[in-house]
Amino acid sequence: MTHSETLLVWDYVAIIGYFSLNLLVGGYALCRPNRGTISGYFLAGRFMGWFPIGASLMATNIGSEHFIGLSGSGAASGIGIGAFNFNPVFLLPLMCWVFLPVYIASGVCTVPEYMKKRFGGQRIQMYLAFLSLLLYIFTKISVDLYTGAIFINQALKWDIYGSMLALLALTALFTVTGGLVAVIYSDTLQLFIMLGGASFIMVRAFQEVGGYEALQYKYMQAIPKLTYENTTCGLPRDDAWIMLRHPVKSDLPWPAFILGQTPASIWYWCADQVMIQRVLAAKSLSHAKGGTVFAAYIKILPFFLFLIPGMISRALYPDDVACVLPEECMRACGSRSSCFNSAYPRLLVGILPVGFKGIMLAVILAALMSDLTSIFNSASAMFTLDLWPFLRPKAGIKELLIVGKVFSVVVVALSVAWVPIIEKVQSGQLFVYIQRVGAYLAPPIAAVYLLAVFWKRMNEKGAFWALMMGLFVGLIRLILDFSHPPPSCNEDEYRPLVIQLNFMYFAMILFWITVLTAVVVSLFTEPPESFRVIRTTYFTRLDENIRDDEEPDVTSEITLEDAMSPLTHDEETITEKKKESHLQKAKRCYMWLCGLQVSQHSTKKLGEPDYKQALISLKEDPFVKKSLNICLVILLAVGVFLYTYFSVNPFPENVNPREHQV
Repeated sequence: MTHSETLLVWDYVAIIGYFSLNLLVGGYALCRPNRGTISGYFLAGRFMGWFPIGASLMATNIGSEHFIGLSGSGAASGIGIGAFNFNPVFLLPLMCWVFLPVYIASGVCTVPEYMKKRFGGQRIQMYLAFLSLLLYIFTKISVDLYTGAIFINQALKWDIYGSMLALLALTALFTVTGGLVAVIYSDTLQLFIMLGGASFIMVRAFQEVGGYEALQYKYMQAIPKLTYENTTCGLPRDDAWIMLRHPVKSDLPWPAFILGQTPASIWYWCADQVMIQRVLAAKSLSHAKGGTVFAAYIKILPFFLFLIPGMISRALYPDDVACVLPEECMRACGSRSSCFNSAYPRLLVGILPVGFKGIMLAVILAALMSDLTSIFNSASAMFTLDLWPFLRPKAGIKELLIVGKVFSVVVVALSVAWVPIIEKVQSGQLFVYIQRVGAYLAPPIAAVYLLAVFWKRMNEKGAFWALMMGLFVGLIRLILDFSHPPPSCNEDEYRPLVIQLNFMYFAMILFWITVLTAVVVSLFTEPPESFRVIRTTYFTRLDENIRDDEEPDVTSEITLEDAMSPLTHDEETITEKKKESHLQKAKRCYMWLCGLQVSQHSTKKLGEPDYKQALISLKEDPFVKKSLNICLVILLAVGVFLYTYFSVNPFPENVNPREHQV
């Protein structure tokens, strides 16, 4: 290995310090008393404040795909992809002011469980849980593993698949032992590490390029020396510095983004278990709202911390980052298609002083671990609470906890198996790949959740067949898209028109096909039972009537009372007072480490009326509520300003940025 590929003493100090902090957080989570309950393991006991909620939301969202994928898309096509980053400014408040009160009032632990309570039956709940797990594998875990491995490969020249195994071993400790408490607290730590490290890189990058205005011109002039003759290959886009672009002649048309991508994103921000699980862990609705406002402001930062540095990387190293010829790309990053995904690692290698590699490796690990641990916990929550009870209706609390932990391993294996597919179909822009897959599968889910929350007449048949229609149409486009990869720069377009249609326009069409199907089927079939809409729609969230399915039922599967109850002595404790053998002591230590043996008195039971009422309460302090509403208005105004400012061409009409002297 060359000197640039080795870790120095200070690099090891930084990495050891990072792991020490994580172990402290993990140790604190292990000492939490409610890890042995379903709610304690999957919902952190519902005692989280606004700050860790907001930090966990952002640390979960800002994964390694932002370091690699978002910066790579910035290097490839400019600031347009930043529109996806500003969207949560509007969607996070939608989630917490509209969707979350309904979820809380309905008393659910998972989002698919809400569908069961809203419509009855199990097929919608099971389908949504299964589809969400597939989306996690195809667009989250596998991408995180791939991008994290890319960074380690580019920075240290380690084998990609060996790097993945090491990364997975790191995340297992937090996910399996500590549950959501460990995940949220470690997310808070990871967020500060990520923001601090990325801010340092951003400042150094701006110093290297000469400032923001200089970057605008240098980026437009960042053309590799070796390219195809008489083509536009290697040239930056003319609209690279415009965010909301031409409705037809662009890669990110503004009508498609507003009308297509926004509905698709509603699934991720308003109906995805990974995000909803965090706000459900809040101690009150006000704390959840405060956390989402805080998270929305933090969500603005990746545009400056990751996307802009990716553009700086192209401006500084056009031959390596913006290579066109396959042999040049193989030289620069080991890929024949493009090297845009290596923009951020190339920037770090180029501008970081000696001894800082360990710090940035810790930052990337923080991004990766925060994302993976969150997804593992949410995936295991849905499988355990939505799918496993269907197979084992009488499963006990300990069995459910063990199943949730084991399922994380299964998800990891499937994700690793999908990584080779990502290498072939992502076309050098991982962030765009994620949005494409979401656009083909997420709009039907978003449409059904919106109708479920706002339209009381919608019934189970309408929701189910709308989802099936949306899945059928979306899968057709997904298969066609992946089987017809886009032509390279010097090749003619060969794909049929249905594939050439921008994926966001397709998302818009798919969304309204789903809505129309749901409305027609619902209107031509019997209305839902009247009790189904009690506290399961926005307009009935405050309804205090007793639902028919809330009557005591000894044969019920998993109730909130079960979720909040600790493991009892009947299940796992020793009933006879006698001296334990070494084997028994070892077993008890193992059970404690995995959160499978907790004292009866570690948490209150839901049977206490005041505690049960607090779990589903929507009450807010009037002053706090008014203050949060003011913060919301300011946040929305900031979002409108950002879209407007970055959608105006910064270059004067009489100036050609490619010929301007910087």
